[in-house]
Amino acid sequence: MASRPTSVHGDGEFSFALAELHAARVRPEVRLTEVPAPTRIAPDAVAMTGDVLADDGETELATGRFVLLHDIAAPEPWEGPWRVVTYARAELEAEVAGDPVLGEVGWSWLLDALRDRGIDVIAEAGTVTRVVSESFGDLDDRPATVEMEIRASWSPADASVGAHLEAWIDLLCTIGGLPPLPEGVVALPGRRR
Repeated sequence: MASRPTSVHGDGEFSFALAELHAARVRPEVRLTEVPAPTRIAPDAVAMTGDVLADDGETELATGRFVLLHDIAAPEPWEGPWRVVTYARAELEAEVAGDPVLGEVGWSWLLDALRDRGIDVIAEAGTVTRVVSESFGDLDDRPATVEMEIRASWSPADASVGAHLEAWIDLLCTIGGLPPLPEGVVALPGRRR
């Protein structure tokens, strides 16, 4: 069972936001774990890591971090009192290393996940990075690996942030190679990559 985020910070709106996160639907392949939240960026914050696991329950297909920040002073770049800051990373097939649109595809996965959850993004920003690792010398028998990393942030319009966490989980599953699940459908074990 997934660990759910908790926080001793804030009350009122932030408590409502925490309840929204607790109510978010999490796929069975995803393990959420609360981690220490940043303390200098905003008065209220909660952070968690997410791992997408293969059928064996141990092999990691994707990993990431989701942070919700709240500052009633509404810092100018945020365009409001709320900010979501995310990170998602997964290893991809080596054949995609040279694909010139890989960055655009990764960013579209994020925007699609948000749109599919009915979220209008405010002040979205981010980067998509690919890292290609090739081995040489005594390690030249190892195949090349490609990792994609998506770092993104956006501002929720209000404390209704459960769908934002669900969208991020959808992104994490997408880069981990899992097919999308229609609403109300439960994932069955099977080969995913």
